[in-house]
Amino acid sequence: MTPALAAIACLFVVTLCYAAMCAGSPFGNCRKCDGLGFALTTDRKGKLKRGKQCRRCKGHGKRIRVGRWIFNRAQRLYREGTR
Repeated sequence: MTPALAAIACLFVVTLCYAAMCAGSPFGNCRKCDGLGFALTTDRKGKLKRGKQCRRCKGHGKRIRVGRWIFNRAQRLYREGTR
């Protein structure tokens, strides 16, 4: 097997695994707040406390995955184009 063919096969397997993950779990943790929904802050004594609500996920702690976002857009475009 040539190296190019092996690389293509590897990319194909990775793509299929990511597509399966997007179908099974369309939402992932927010990258900014790590899925908490708020930022952790420290006070002067060094204690951790709850900060403000995360602006990126609006306090939900979840975000839609890129692959699922692309799938939703393609599906919406197909639906609107076949009316």
